Amino acid sequence: MVNNSPINSKEENPGSAEFQIISFTNRIRGLTSHFQLHRKDYLSQRGLRKILEKRQRLLSYLAKRNPLRYKKLISELNIRESKTR
Repeated sequence: MVNNSPINSKEENPGSAEFQIISFTNRIRGLTSHFQLHRKDYLSQRGLRKILEKRQRLLSYLAKRNPLRYKKLISELNIRESKTR
């Protein structure tokens, strides 16, 4: 039985756009909690901006290729929809 949930697709295809978006989202959440203690960590802030840009490019790609999977993924990850979609 194949489950089409992006959370379970980690084991199935680590190169998929959904897997990459999930992993970037987890890294973003980890870095935002890191900034609560280390407000002046400017190198990590730069890394966070780069990760955000990569995730945004992947989200726009997924929105163009498969809008239904895009909507499902952003609702499961509880992230906002892009304005420049």
